[in-house]
Order: sequence, then C-alpha cells, then structure tokens
Amino acid sequence: MFIHVVLFEVKPKEVAKYRKDSLIWASYTRRSRGFLAYRTMKRYGFRNQYASVYQWESKADHERFMGKYHDWLVGKSKAQVKVLGYYNLKGIDSLK
Repeated sequence: MFIHVVLFEVKPKEVAKYRKDSLIWASYTRRSRGFLAYRTMKRYGFRNQYASVYQWESKADHERFMGKYHDWLVGKSKAQVKVLGYYNLKGIDSLK
C-alpha cells in the first residue's frame, strides 16, 4: 500500500473552493487503476491547514496517475492554496 499526502494552508475564504477542487481530483483518482481511497482532512491544532490523502495499491499506480493528470488538474483547480509539504508513506502493518 502507498499513501500520498499533500498538506496545504488554505485561507478561510478559499476552503469551499479547496474542498470542491479536492472532490474533482478524487473523482479522477477514483477511475484510476490501483486507487483505494481518498480523504480531505483538517489538521488539529493548526489554523488553516488541510491535507489531501490518497491511498493506492502501489507507488507505481500513484505515479501513473500523477504523470497523466497532475498538471491538467492543477490548471482546473480554483482555490488559491499554499503547499506546506508532500508526504509519501509505505504501508507496513495493517489491522482492521
């Protein structure tokens, strides 16, 4: 399992646009091979910080999606956001 997280700073007046943009991104990832889940998260204890979290079967699936759609989706996004960081995580243990 591979998880890609993007941490954003989003001004309050941009939050609705950010959430709408996030759902557009998620709608394209949902149709991509290897996609497992998407979440929009608000960071506790920090003002104006949100994370977009994507779960994939493999890093290769994520990279295939990014190569095909990333720049195009950035162009479609309406919210003005500041990227605070990118985090790539590899699943090791899992319990459900």
